[in-house]
Amino acid sequence: MDDARETAKGTTGVPVSELLGPELDDLELTVLSGESHLDNVISHPRVQKPGLAFAGYYPYIKAGRVQIVGESELAYLRTLPDEERRERCRSVAALPIPVIVVTKGLVPIPEMLEECRARQVPVLASRAMSSVVIKRISYFLEDHLVPSTRIHGTLLDVYGLGVVLIGSSGVGKSEAALDLITRGHSLVADDRVSIKRFPNGELIGSSEEPLKHHMELRGLGIINVKDLFGLAAVRDRKPIDLVIEMEPWQEGKAYDRLGLDETVYEVLETPCPYIRLPVALGRNVANMVEIAARNHVLKLQGTHSAREFARKLEEQLERNRKGKSR
Repeated sequence: MDDARETAKGTTGVPVSELLGPELDDLELTVLSGESHLDNVISHPRVQKPGLAFAGYYPYIKAGRVQIVGESELAYLRTLPDEERRERCRSVAALPIPVIVVTKGLVPIPEMLEECRARQVPVLASRAMSSVVIKRISYFLEDHLVPSTRIHGTLLDVYGLGVVLIGSSGVGKSEAALDLITRGHSLVADDRVSIKRFPNGELIGSSEEPLKHHMELRGLGIINVKDLFGLAAVRDRKPIDLVIEMEPWQEGKAYDRLGLDETVYEVLETPCPYIRLPVALGRNVANMVEIAARNHVLKLQGTHSAREFARKLEEQLERNRKGKSR
């Protein structure tokens, strides 16, 4: 088995500054204080609303989480006496939190800004509703904090399945992928497939810029699949369902003839169904990939053609044995 995998990595944290990047442009986040501490690290994908902490219950706050402050938290703080309000803001700012985000375009109380500034906690603001900010930041952090790796290969959407083609350089992965695209299937990533494992165990593959929607074809160079074949010929991301390794046909080498062997290819400690596909001159690889995808769909639906054939063959042999014994 050719190992096309790069070393897996788990992102240990996301700098606060990345919340201000283009992926969260719709939140229109601005910095109210703490510009010099935007390198604070967010280490957990879940966010929190620190209402209980402002009420004096500090164990509720978990380290490394973004704190979302909305109308209810600010309204409560304004009901407190001056000294108590400052003390609550000081105590919350002293906790291991990377950043506070104030929502709905609200103006935070001065004590909050002062205590956060003194304890190197940036305060950001957004005009969006708290629910929107929570959803968008949570999705962003989940996408950036999950374990990830890269595979040298090509990822396609074939009959709704995410199929990764791997194999040694020059074996014909991109050419087979191009043939599949002309048949109506879609390209997700070519040459380098970025893969992330989400908490539900799903492996999601995508392409990184500037390779997105592009393929390299020896003799032709770089082509833009989206421009050549249209929007339907590309996908931004796709769950990975099947790994097919293309390898040069070797005379005398034993290959699976029945399809009874169930093998897996591990990606980020997650097993993926795996097929070893020998490639020979004149063999239509795109056809074989399509059949492999269709056959995998049948297996997911509970129909295993090879096992059914083996069962019928065993029954026939058993009938023949009984006939001879009479």
